[in-house]
Amino acid sequence: MKENTFVLATDLDGTLVGDNTALQTLLSYYKDSNLDIAIIYITGRHLASAISLITEENLPQPDMLITDVGTAIYTSPSLNEEKLWTEKMQSDWHPQKIIQIAENFPLLKRQVLPNDNRISFTVHQNEEMVSELEQALREENIPHKLIFSSNRDVDILPPNSGKGEALLYALQNYFHKEVQVLVAGDSGNDVEMLSLGYPSVVVGNAQRELIDMTSHPLLYRASKHFAGGIHEAWLHFFNKNSTSANVACNKKTVR
Repeated sequence: MKENTFVLATDLDGTLVGDNTALQTLLSYYKDSNLDIAIIYITGRHLASAISLITEENLPQPDMLITDVGTAIYTSPSLNEEKLWTEKMQSDWHPQKIIQIAENFPLLKRQVLPNDNRISFTVHQNEEMVSELEQALREENIPHKLIFSSNRDVDILPPNSGKGEALLYALQNYFHKEVQVLVAGDSGNDVEMLSLGYPSVVVGNAQRELIDMTSHPLLYRASKHFAGGIHEAWLHFFNKNSTSANVACNKKTVR
């Protein structure tokens, strides 16, 4: 069990990454503040791609890495796979059946991935066809979770998966219940984790699906973009000079 005071749980592309100046300002703030903070990266990328981005952007090594839209969890320091989570993901997962049904939708372009943790496609602005695909999966009684984000990305995941479920699992199993959490995202596959009820931020450059998402009392909509939006929200929720209302928000604990 990690004893950190804070957790930053953030998406990578379009959220933490995208403006290097804002990123360095945020990281310098954390360093200068001597905050006892754990970092969880939560990304749609697969493991090798996520590690490549972390290296390219010279990001801090995470305490936990959640990949493939929440279908895989890795723990530091060696990024070991969280076996119990993997077993849960595989228990009712039928990727070949999903692929077979998707073949009836020729406009879907399947993404090449190193494993079948998720089945993902790209399609250009065709929400109606995505709805038809989901209906076809339901008619065949195939357990799944479908997420359509950025008006382009179609991710079909095991049931009970996704960024929100994976983050909740990580917080409940690896952190003490009083840890203070900030969740950050920018696109549709972040909706679930932003809706868990923890202090959360929709960065200023967010996709339309997050601009339109239902608000909750601890959801902050930043004006600044990328890491600048995370920094803005951190000061809103956790700065010592915050209003009493914001301080009260911080008392949301891991369930």
